[in-house]
This record gives sequence, structure tokens and C-alpha cells, in this order.
Amino acid sequence: MRRRLLRATLALLAVLVLAAGGLSWLALASLPRLSGEITVPGLERPVRIVRDAAAVPHVEAETADDAWFAMGFLHGQDRLWQMEFHRLLARGRLAEVLGPAALPYDRFFRMLGLARHAQAAAAGLSPEARRGLEAYSHGVNAAIARYGRILPPEFLILRHAPEPWQPADSILFQKLMALDLSLNWREELLRARLARRLSTEQLRDLWPGSAPDTPVTLAALAGLPLERLAAALPEAPPPGLGSNVWVVDGTRTTSGKPLLANDPHLGLQMPGHWYLAHLEAPGLSVIGATLPSLPFVVLGRNRDIAWGFTNTGSDTQDLFIERVDPDDPDRYLTPDGSEPFRKRIETIGVRGQEPVVLTVRETRHGPVISDLVPAAAEAVGTGYVLALAWTQLRDDDTTMAAGFALDRATDWPSFVAAAELYQGAQQNMAYADRTGLIGMISPGLVPIRRSGDGSMPVPGWTGAYDWQGTIPADRLPREAAPARGLLVNANNRLVDGDYPYLLTRDWESPLRAERLEALLRNARGLDADRFAAIQLDIASTLADTFLPWLLAAEPAGAEERAILAAMAAWDRRMAVDRPEPLLFAAWYEELAEVVHADELGPLFPAFRGIRPEFMRHVLTEAPRWCDDVRTPAMETCQQDSAQALHRAVARLHEYYGPNWRRWRWGEAHPAVMAHTPFEESRLLRRLFSLVFPIGGDSSTVNVAHHGTTRPELPFGAVAAASYRATYDLADPDGGGRWVAATGQSGHPLSPHYRDQAELWRQGRYLAMTMRQDRYRQDAIGVLVLRPSDSPPDG
Repeated sequence: MRRRLLRATLALLAVLVLAAGGLSWLALASLPRLSGEITVPGLERPVRIVRDAAAVPHVEAETADDAWFAMGFLHGQDRLWQMEFHRLLARGRLAEVLGPAALPYDRFFRMLGLARHAQAAAAGLSPEARRGLEAYSHGVNAAIARYGRILPPEFLILRHAPEPWQPADSILFQKLMALDLSLNWREELLRARLARRLSTEQLRDLWPGSAPDTPVTLAALAGLPLERLAAALPEAPPPGLGSNVWVVDGTRTTSGKPLLANDPHLGLQMPGHWYLAHLEAPGLSVIGATLPSLPFVVLGRNRDIAWGFTNTGSDTQDLFIERVDPDDPDRYLTPDGSEPFRKRIETIGVRGQEPVVLTVRETRHGPVISDLVPAAAEAVGTGYVLALAWTQLRDDDTTMAAGFALDRATDWPSFVAAAELYQGAQQNMAYADRTGLIGMISPGLVPIRRSGDGSMPVPGWTGAYDWQGTIPADRLPREAAPARGLLVNANNRLVDGDYPYLLTRDWESPLRAERLEALLRNARGLDADRFAAIQLDIASTLADTFLPWLLAAEPAGAEERAILAAMAAWDRRMAVDRPEPLLFAAWYEELAEVVHADELGPLFPAFRGIRPEFMRHVLTEAPRWCDDVRTPAMETCQQDSAQALHRAVARLHEYYGPNWRRWRWGEAHPAVMAHTPFEESRLLRRLFSLVFPIGGDSSTVNVAHHGTTRPELPFGAVAAASYRATYDLADPDGGGRWVAATGQSGHPLSPHYRDQAELWRQGRYLAMTMRQDRYRQDAIGVLVLRPSDSPPDG
């Protein structure tokens, strides 16, 4: 319903704007200036910005603060709508622009209160971080001022103008990213919902190897509106978020110096997540991928070191069941007696409607998320509410200082010192330097629980499951100079059973890591070409694992016999030009539904997904799941496989025609680079979104996790490598390769809105360089920013 309403609203807005005329002229007039001179307030000294042939800016500044200013100006020039949308989202103000369809998002983010915590963190910034964020904000505001009334197309269509950028907005964006990478609380909520329906043994089967050891408080859960709460939550981030990173020392390379590769996997979108940039100033020489809203290079290298991230997936969130004081509904019970709920009133503006007033309650653990349910007083009447504890809901946050320090780090000690300032969603930070050292450290705030494992909602009134601080920074996982000269992480398990702290029960599947280990374990003589080939690998470890069960299916007729013969000969590569990848993906989806949709009932859509560890557990150790509990017969896993094949072939015939030999994985599995919010408008998506075929699946090194992106694309890719880079420490001038998934510009009429997408699709790269003679060659523009005497805006 929300999507239909949003589509209708956007379509109406588009028609109104187009009818008014002049849109094309206004849109072209809002393209940023790339050459010449501009006078701006807030600079100390002139800054030169050279845009190379791919529109990547190379900033030449005389002070670091001026470099951060220039970065803000560039982000404001090229990605202003992207920044504004994220700010509106995280502040809970989307409905002001998009109308009532955005209210679930606004309610959720007002409940979280991220903006309040970001503002408090801004007040406690270190002097260096404060200067950098203030300079960056002045640069963004200088770009906004240059636009005047002729803003980028999204602002014109939606009739919206941005407010001045503030340092707190950058901190807020970092917390928004941390939320996307911290999904445990949703898994806890799902477990709680399933606990009402399934046995303890069945719950253990669903999460093999990470079975919850926390007792389930069913009596309290029974009193909570969990299903309505799940329905009231905004849409979750797409599945498949993660990354690959690996680093080798000089004993494994042709140059004798380390090589590092990194490709973060994020939801596909237009414009892309990353903005490539190079910054030069005294004491600062760094190149890599930036995130619009943050001034520093997040992933990249300087002249001494290189680094890359993967998400650890540590459990930094817990749901606490709070008991309401039976004598006073405005209070709740704690180990020390009754305490009042902290309350705040949030007024949410709604375009075209009266404002919505939301009362947010908080406990000592965090905000009461069950109040998101309409008529939440019903939950109070049961005597229980549900509160969210999360490491990001705090007022002290040094993550911005970490970002600035990483860009300036020169060796392992300074890199570790910078990493220990990072307090966002825990990351595995791989490292390499010119001396030959490689390493990895996993910083971030991870709670220490008095008891329990964070896998299920727990009683909050006893204190038994309360947090007792966070894991000390010097006790978080780290390794330097590994004996085998290789470190790999693909979001897989990071520590063994001897590690004294709990990071999470819900580790990512090891399938990608297993493939990387197989490719790298005995590899020698590695170079940038070999690293690129590994990043582009589309061999499916999911197919390696599960294809034998498909081949064991009893075919129904000649067509299925021919299909099984083709599958037996298949090389298990998820190639765009073959039918076998599509047949395997469709069969696996149908098998999952045949196996456990009967037990899960209405909760199956919430649980469904790739979940290879559960499926492998079923087929090897728990075949009881293959029996359909709705029939008197006892079905086997082989029968389920055959049924899944029948259903998959019938489904694919419906979508792709009668001749299975003409089906193509790329046609069914395109990358859908969806613009927010104009993907929801059929009229506007033609200009703002981008769709093209790609290979890969959730288990390939070259990840392309599929899901239903549009009704006609049930296998469309929703998450993939948003950025690919290899860093060669043999070259101090930025030796390496990089490519982003879309382009530098966020303006749909710019030639650089999507120009990297074809390179990315083909597995090609741009050359990374910090050498002036190289990036000035074939430059498309040189822009000089000169300081003015007037004070900066904002």
C-alpha cells in the first residue's frame, strides 16, 4: 500500500512538473561547473580541483582544512540530493517531502533519535575532527549557495530546498550507515515471532551452529504485538550486504611488495554509494572512495599504507522486554525498583496533511520500539513493552576522528591508533604498507553481556542480561605479519571458540571465504591482473554445495531429463549468457519453500532467503524438514528436490518462454540501480534508474545477491560490489585500480552519471594515480576555488 501511494504521489508530481515546462532547461542549468574560477567564503587559500578523464577530482590544497572544504564543495556539487535524502531519512523528515507514504520511516527514525545523539556527539568532537567537519560543512554550503534557486532535478521535481549542512549531519550519516550494517535486532524479532510457532529443536535447526542459549520468555512475548510491530517497521536493507577483502605480503607477489583488494557489497542504487577522490595538502596525501556526507577517504590508500573494510556482523543490538509497573503505566520495573519512562514528543510534518504527533518512550536500555504499533496502549495493557539497546544510541562517538586519522596514518601503530577511535558497526580493517607488513584489526563497539547471547529478546527487569560495557579496544581481534603471508575475510566467522568475548551467534555463511581461500591458499607470483580476476570470479560455491541434490531429483518427462543432463555438465559459473544459473537459482528458491514453508506458515516470507547453512543442515542432518506437515504421507528430500524442479521449470516458462535453452541468467538477473525515490515512478525511473545484465550470485566472489526488484524481475540483483579496488604498495604514487558501480555525478543529465557502470559490468578498472602529470593528462576540467572575505554560511 505504501509503495502504491508513493508511486501515485511521484507520478502526479512528475506530471505537474513536466506540464509546467522548462524542466530540461532547468535541469541542464543545474549541472555543476567543472572549470574556471569561483569565489567562495570559508576558504583560507586557493584550491585547485583537477577532474581527470573519468571526472574523478584531484584536490590540490595548501591546507588540510581547505582540502576538506573542497571535498564538501565537490559532494555538494555532484551528490546533493543523495546527501539530502539520507539526512531527511535519518532525521525522520521524509514525509515533509514525500508525503504520508514515508511516515513509517519517519516514525522509526524519530523513535531511534539518531539526530539527537549525532548532535550531542558533534558537541564533543576532538579539535581536529571539529575543524575538518566544519570546513567540510562550509564547502557543502558553498555549493548549495552556488546553485541558488536552480537546484538539481530531484529538488525541482519535489519542490524542496535543502537547509545548510552542519557537522552533526555527517555524524548522523555515519550512524545511518551503521544501522544498515547492524541487523541483529531484526533477527531477534524474527526469532521471537518464530518461537511462538516452533519448538526449541526447530529453532535450533533454523540457525544451525548458532543456536540461541538464551531462555525464551514466552509469557512476556505472548503479550507483545510482535506481528504488528514487524508490519509497522520500515523496509529492511536489501539482503547480501557485506564485503570481500584480502591482502598478501611480498612473498606472494611479483613485485615483492604487498597487494590489497577490497570490494564492499551494498544495495544497488543510483547514484552509487561511493565518490572517488584524491586529496593533496601538507601532511595529507590520500586517494580512494569517499561517501558523500563524510569528508575523508573511507576506503583507499595514501603514500605509505592501504586499507579496506568488511563488515564483521557483530551483535551490537539487543531487544529487552520491559515490564510495566502494574501500579503506574507511566513507569517500568528495574532491578532497583520502579522508574518512570523518559518521554519526548516528536511532531512529524507530512506533506499535504496535518502533522503527526508521536510520543516516544525510553527505558534505561533504549527507546520503546513496540510503541511504533498503532494503538500501542494495547501493549501496555498486557504489562510488557519492547525496548532496543544499540551501541550507536550514545552521545560520545569518536568515529569522525578515526576517519581523519586513518587518512594520515603512516604505519601499523598509527593505523591501529586510528582504528581504535572507530565506534561504528564493527569492521574488519585490512592493512598493508610499503615496508611489507600486512595485518587486520576489527574495531567497533561490541557489548559485553552479563549473561545470554543476544539472540532472543530478554527480560529487562531482572538485570541479568544487562550490558557491562563494551569489549576493550585492545582486546578486539587483530593480527599482523601472518606467517602464511595472507589474510582473507568475506564476512565469515572471525574468531574461534577460544576467543573470550561473544561477537555474535549469527556469522555470515563461509561460502565466499571458502572460494577465496581456494583461489589464494597456494597462490604465488600474484599481481594486479590476478587480483582483478579473483574479484570477478563467478564460480558459485552455493551450486558446488547443493547441485548434487538437484541432480538426484527424479525428472518428469523429456524436458526435465534434458535439463538435468545440462545441469550435470554445467561448470557452476553464474554466467550471464547461460540458462543453467537461472535454472539452479529458481530450483534453490523453490526447494527452500517446499522444505520449510509448511512449518513456518505466514512467517515463511520473513525467514526466506538463501540461508545456506540451514538448507545444508536440513539435507544432511535434519531431513525431517522435508516432510510436508500438511499431508499424511512422509515426503523425502529427494521428492522435495523433484517437486522444486517441477515448480521452477513451470515458473520460468511463465516468465521467459517455452524454450529453456534460450533462457539467460543475465536477462533474468539484471543489476537494478534504483534511484531513491524515483524508482517508484514508471515515468521517472527511465531517466533516473539504470538496469543491465550481470552474472554472479550470493556465494560468488563477484557477488550479485538477487531478490524481487520489480514485479517483472523476480531474480533482479539487489546487492553487489559497489566499489572494486586493488592497491599495489610497490608504487607510492597511488598504484592500483579502482571502479565504482555507477559514476561520479548524481545528476541524470551529466555524462558522468553512469559512465563507470559499463566498466564495472565488464570487469574493467580505472587506473589509480596521485601523480600530477598522469591525472592532468586528458583532464576534463580545472576548477579553482578562491577565498572571499565574507563569512561562510551555516
